[in-house]
Amino acid sequence: MALGREPLRSLGLTISPMRVFRGFHHPGIAPACALTIGNFDGVHRGHQAMLALLQSEARHRGLPTCVLTFEPHPRDFFAARLGKPELAPARIATLRDKLVELERCGIDQVVILPFDDKLATLPAQDFIRQVLVDGLHARYVLVGDDFRFGAKRQGDYATLDAAGQARGFDVARMMSYEVHGLRVSSSAVREALAAGDMAAATALLGRPYAISGHVTHGRKLGRQLGETRDGAGDGFRTLNLRFTHDKPAAGGIFAVLVHGLTPEPLPGVASLGRRPTVEDAGRVLLEVHCLHWPLCQEGGYGKLARVELLHKLRDEAKYDGLDALTAAIAADTEAARSFLATHAAQRRQTTRDRI
Repeated sequence: MALGREPLRSLGLTISPMRVFRGFHHPGIAPACALTIGNFDGVHRGHQAMLALLQSEARHRGLPTCVLTFEPHPRDFFAARLGKPELAPARIATLRDKLVELERCGIDQVVILPFDDKLATLPAQDFIRQVLVDGLHARYVLVGDDFRFGAKRQGDYATLDAAGQARGFDVARMMSYEVHGLRVSSSAVREALAAGDMAAATALLGRPYAISGHVTHGRKLGRQLGETRDGAGDGFRTLNLRFTHDKPAAGGIFAVLVHGLTPEPLPGVASLGRRPTVEDAGRVLLEVHCLHWPLCQEGGYGKLARVELLHKLRDEAKYDGLDALTAAIAADTEAARSFLATHAAQRRQTTRDRI
């Protein structure tokens, strides 16, 4: 069955309907499509260019667009099978955020295939027949210049092109997309995020790096830290969003904007990581302290929020006790406040210049 849709418009996104399927054995799958295949981690500007080309070709053929993607990431699967987690790539986006961006790009249908032993050992010709032809009814297939598929990555563009001529579907290849001489790729985005270079990540993504999720209950520790520092008697209350992958591409303390809770985005300071002072090796969590707390008691819990990570302040650190942690959070809050004030002024000036 098709997956249930999240209330994406609550994040301030203008989107068209998109159908999402786990696997292709569903009656709702389009009877024919223009298809592209990939992991699309981050949906960066190179992906966006490919999706725009896919839409153009689909319109000329009178076909809906379809993205075939995989979960888990194939490299995650092979790293786990080898018992070498260090080989797994850092994850830029959660599945929800990937789907949000694909929908923003105007894609009609997404099919998510579970990457497992069966798919990993499927020969290239069987992949073409079972997945592309019989499963997705592809009439046009667009791939990247480095596309490989099938068991042991035996299939390549030439394999796919020959199969298209034999089976009656068109095949095209898009070469690398560059920005200022730099090839745009998920690896480049991961490198920028790992370095804390949020400006470079923004240039590669075409938008500020963001994470979305439902606000969940935490340990309520923030309310006990620095209870009088923010003038509200609430300490450093936080919104908690889970990052569902255990190896995020970004990490540390950030100045942020929070969308989806109020009509205007809320400035804040956020921690993305495992909170080493509080609980060693815990699950990855994005904790956001809004500089102007907008919520009444428990009003934010369960809501879907999108957090833009605009500027990295520092890496995570482990402190000797809660007093030291409280002092660090207070310093981070002031640093975020200063950055966001400058950021807001620059945006206002840019808006005036455009007018």
